[in-house]
Amino acid sequence: MARPILHPHLLERNATFNAHKFQDRQAATTNAKRAQVARFLARPGPDDPAVIERERQRKAITEARRIRDAEREARRIAAEREEAARRAVEEAARLEALKAEEAAREAARLEEIERKAVLETEKKAERDARYAARKARKTQRKNEIQRYR
Repeated sequence: MARPILHPHLLERNATFNAHKFQDRQAATTNAKRAQVARFLARPGPDDPAVIERERQRKAITEARRIRDAEREARRIAAEREEAARRAVEEAARLEALKAEEAAREAARLEEIERKAVLETEKKAERDARYAARKARKTQRKNEIQRYR
């Protein structure tokens, strides 16, 4: 059975891993913990001027953000009011246009009714004239017939 060929850098890593002993790993862990504690203890305290200055800057940024948010909200509310006013004006104009259109339709309807009434009156006058003419012809014929009698 053939042995697998290993990459040289894998051989080195495995060799160094096997070379560590328990005491070496324990010492490395202890050193890492000490370094972490040293970093924690090196941090400035809450009464340090740099910490106080950073806190003051954070508060200033927070306050500026709050002011910007309030201004943005005021602009949004003003824009909503303007939009509502614009919509109200448009709606009023639309209703006015509808009223004008309805009035025009009503005027056209009344004009049509009046035109039909005038037409009916004219037709009736023509009918009456034909009737009167017929009656006159009939009467005239009757008179002519009676003249010859």
